[in-house]
Amino acid sequence: MRVLLMIDVQRGFDEAHHWGGRRNNQSMEANALRVLAYARENALPIFHIQHNSADESSPLHPSKSGNQFKEGFEPWPLELVIGKNVNSAFIGTDLEEQLKKLKATDLLICGISTEHCVSTTTRMASNMGFNVELVGDACYAWPHGDFNADLVHRMELAVLDREFAKVVSASDICSSS
Repeated sequence: MRVLLMIDVQRGFDEAHHWGGRRNNQSMEANALRVLAYARENALPIFHIQHNSADESSPLHPSKSGNQFKEGFEPWPLELVIGKNVNSAFIGTDLEEQLKKLKATDLLICGISTEHCVSTTTRMASNMGFNVELVGDACYAWPHGDFNADLVHRMELAVLDREFAKVVSASDICSSS
């Protein structure tokens, strides 16, 4: 069974100054919405992963409006929300148990950010035996040190591809009905 993991698509990530600068892939939201619509149209189980920062100054702290999902990414009834407070959606959550209960074998992953929670969750999912398709154009990254966001994003996708996931595009997914 194929399942969608929509990782951390939350309003707090719109505060670029908090995350170190300008992100790449301004089309991420449009592409991720296409993947979300595809999953809904094809009755795939959908898990919305929500980062609940323990740091009260973070825009992702549960007391802040930035903790809410971005407009259009709000869960529908019967779509599960998995709260986490570390990079992996599997650590300290019942995600693995929920996926096993569904007999999930294949995961579609997209969200924020490529180099942090998306990468960590992708790596763990692969190591747990799931077949992972990472929707590369439905993710974005932040700059790190001397490396701009686009380079960080492309490098992370290159490292994950074929080792931990098959990197695909939203068009690949949405045309594969």
